[in-house]
Amino acid sequence: MGGQTHLSCVRTYNLRKTQEAHELLEKVLALSENERAEIAGNLISSLDTTVDVDADAAWQQEITRRLHEVQSGEVKTIPWEEVRQKGRTLPDGR
Repeated sequence: MGGQTHLSCVRTYNLRKTQEAHELLEKVLALSENERAEIAGNLISSLDTTVDVDADAAWQQEITRRLHEVQSGEVKTIPWEEVRQKGRTLPDGR
């Protein structure tokens, strides 16, 4: 009987946490795009607490290279909506 009570408490706890997370998500989604991006970045950073110095340096070089390509006109950017639409159609084989 004690086990059933424990399971009931766990279910109630998880349901409540899920509801809290759902409500929080609704609030966050109502924020501006910049605010949501800031929160998303902070959440992602909070998941990976180890820093690989070599990987960080490699990413910095890659970012610099790509920025130079865009600024020099070597590559053309594509609007997000176009990329998003293409991404939606590719899995369907179109």
